[in-house]
Amino acid sequence: MRVLIIKASALGDIISALPVLDYLKQASPGIEIDWVVEEPFRQMLEGNPLISELHTVRTKLWRKRPFAPATWREVSRLKEALRSRSYDFVFDIQGNLKSGAICWLTGAADRIGFDRGELQESVNAMFTTRQIPLRRQDYHVTDKCLRVVSVPFGKDFNQMQLSSTISTSSGDDSNAEALLATLSDGLVFLFQYGTTWQTKFWSEQSWIELGRAVLDTYRDATILFPWGNEAERAAVVRIATGIGTGSRVLDRYSLKGLTALLKKVDMVVGGDTGPVHLAAAVGTPTVSFYRSSDGKRSGPRGDRHMVLQSPMHCTKCFRTKCDKDAQCRDSIKVAAVFAGIIKLLTHPEKVAL
Repeated sequence: MRVLIIKASALGDIISALPVLDYLKQASPGIEIDWVVEEPFRQMLEGNPLISELHTVRTKLWRKRPFAPATWREVSRLKEALRSRSYDFVFDIQGNLKSGAICWLTGAADRIGFDRGELQESVNAMFTTRQIPLRRQDYHVTDKCLRVVSVPFGKDFNQMQLSSTISTSSGDDSNAEALLATLSDGLVFLFQYGTTWQTKFWSEQSWIELGRAVLDTYRDATILFPWGNEAERAAVVRIATGIGTGSRVLDRYSLKGLTALLKKVDMVVGGDTGPVHLAAAVGTPTVSFYRSSDGKRSGPRGDRHMVLQSPMHCTKCFRTKCDKDAQCRDSIKVAAVFAGIIKLLTHPEKVAL
């Protein structure tokens, strides 16, 4: 049997969907699984032993140049590659227009996706042949994906132990080890400042206060700051300077390089952003906070993770901009995040989502 997973973006969403690979391998030993992913996130899936073939798309570029000959050639090659695989099932667990179009390109007879109530864009339903209704308990994004892919197999994913696999190279692992060898012998924290939406950031002053509290308590600890663009780099430099000795701004890492580092640090702290979900996927404890998004819906689960939700009545609004943004940022208290860190390090077995 051969199946295709369509989950092209974004980083956190792809990571949340990774358990579907383990489910499919357990539900149907010998199954071949292909995956469609956007080019910027290809690294997250490359080398994964559970994936037979990876199809890369560049839909942002295609939308900018829809009539360019190069766009038509790429789409044509994608269609040919997908149809040559003759999929028994295609699972669209993205639920928007682009994933629906890719789903249609496969030519597969059995194309399975979300029902209309769960779709990001309702037009997606035109491209699937079966729309799967979710159950009340399917609240977390991972469970939503698992519900869709589990339908043809009839095996309850809630009764299975499922894991995520993200491969890193020996070179990336060695680089991570080399960095850690330059640090003190204390705990290593990674503070993930950067994120996507404006309504997911935390204030620089809060990061500084948290960093000082951590280093006052764990005096031999080190706090690492990654960054993804120049604006983030400038911000984490200011934060690290405000914290003082014990904080360190990293060089820019590739996704695989960052993954290798995340495997080796003691804890990751951040908002609703890809690297936090990535840390959880590779088994590193996390403390994460949620303002415009819903921590119960997308936050890391399990007794090694602490999820904090803004107490504002309008939290989980899913707005990317808001005139109450400053108030919302301040609603995530430094003391609460720090208490989560202490509790997780002291009594990890008592912490759960």
